[in-house]
Amino acid sequence: MKTITLQGLEFEPYITKQQIATQVKRVAAEINEDLDGDDAPLFICVLNGAFIFAADLYREVNLPHSQITFVRFKSYDGMCSTGEMRQLMGLQEDIEGKNVIVIEDIVDTGTTAAELINLLAEHNPKSIKLATLLFKPNSIINQVMPDYVGFNIPSKFIIGYGLDLDGEARNLSDIYILSKDKDADDLNLSM
Repeated sequence: MKTITLQGLEFEPYITKQQIATQVKRVAAEINEDLDGDDAPLFICVLNGAFIFAADLYREVNLPHSQITFVRFKSYDGMCSTGEMRQLMGLQEDIEGKNVIVIEDIVDTGTTAAELINLLAEHNPKSIKLATLLFKPNSIINQVMPDYVGFNIPSKFIIGYGLDLDGEARNLSDIYILSKDKDADDLNLSM
């Protein structure tokens, strides 16, 4: 992994694809254990950022008859959260009585996750759980807490593995942090 430049900003390696794969398998194992013997879950991937995590996670889940669908919301403009959520593509499936697992790439302020969970709750699912690859506990402003977390990270800007800067860098297989924000000691790899 080497430093990359994007839109004039320098990003340094932060989390390797091997570390990501290890945590994805761990999160999938937790989901498999929690829902073993229960009704198969419907996974709801929040686009665009979570699509890579969702695909990798879904392949590691071994619950028969589980399904996946997609919704799209936007709450970021460039490197900053707008604090408002816009729905761009909504849920088409009936979730009444179903176990639902929302898949997010990152829970930062928790605004998008909280609003989505509130919207889903109106449709009377059996349960709603939140899985996220990345969680910034120091940035949370809502009372939403993920049920499944890949990594706890500091409140710093990152890209790669689905996370972007104005649509760029989603295809990077590793996660990078803005150089001036690098502080690898804050990363909790032992979750």
